[in-house]
Amino acid sequence: MRVLVFSSHPHDEEFLTRANADHGHELVFVESRLRESVARLARGFEAICAFVNDDLSEPVLRALHDEGVRHIALRSAGFNHVDLDAARALGFTVARVPAYSPYAVAEHTVAMILALNRKIYRSYNRVRDGNFALDGLMGFDLHERTVGIVGTGKIGERVASVLSGFGCTLLGYDPYPNPAAIELGVEYVDLAELFSRSDVVTLHTPLTPETHHLIDAETLSTMKDGVMIINTSRGALVDTVAVIDGLKSGKVGYLGLDVYEEEEELFFENLSDRMITDDVFSRLLTFPNVMVTGHQAFFTEEAMTDIAETTMANLTAFEQGTPSGNEL
Repeated sequence: MRVLVFSSHPHDEEFLTRANADHGHELVFVESRLRESVARLARGFEAICAFVNDDLSEPVLRALHDEGVRHIALRSAGFNHVDLDAARALGFTVARVPAYSPYAVAEHTVAMILALNRKIYRSYNRVRDGNFALDGLMGFDLHERTVGIVGTGKIGERVASVLSGFGCTLLGYDPYPNPAAIELGVEYVDLAELFSRSDVVTLHTPLTPETHHLIDAETLSTMKDGVMIINTSRGALVDTVAVIDGLKSGKVGYLGLDVYEEEEELFFENLSDRMITDDVFSRLLTFPNVMVTGHQAFFTEEAMTDIAETTMANLTAFEQGTPSGNEL
């Protein structure tokens, strides 16, 4: 089956090609991000493969349908960028990668907590400049600190597992409590209690209408002064403007973001020779207690292998007319 892979980078080509060895699809890679103006590239392809920042709104889906595309293979777990109602109405089959190495995102989450707390990124830059002063580098013991984990699926569970080793008090919120998390010592509470008790709040929940701007001015007002907020899940879980106000007031003491609600025009590209015109994002970067990484929490060899293999299996299942179990 001919498959057009949008938003392709060298690592996508490497891992997808390797996984395709057992499937035999004809993969064509393009760097272009999927949007309505480039949907015509899909002419002659039965399937396309899309990533998290590709546009799969109704106009784009209609354009793809007109070019003959019938299957959309998402190489991601998230699907908030897909108009599923329009996809169903147009007869598309949409399949995702519901799970891949949970260790990747969980370990990146803990790395951000440690780097922010112990000012590792600031210390690294100081030492390179010959500055060995300790002023401004004070951290705190994670031992006996309270960490609130919003979303305790596979990733949240792994975060709990790692942080239990630090001796943290673990709070969890999830409509579906995870027995494995309970065994790790997670105490399930409602969101209001989690926000008010936690020294660190880390987000591991999908983006839905109910979770959009889960962290906003109202919820921030209920948190401890100096709270640490980590988001390695979906950018729009956090109201960035409200968090900037919290940073300015001191309500937010530390902020770690691997995702950003307006990341589509920024992340996964090298913009080092251009001016960033997103004023909100630029303001974030001025704070010494903010660390932003470019949606790389998933980016390990193990996770990329899992994603590629599941994507190829989803494509083969569609070609053979059998469900993969990953359809939306």
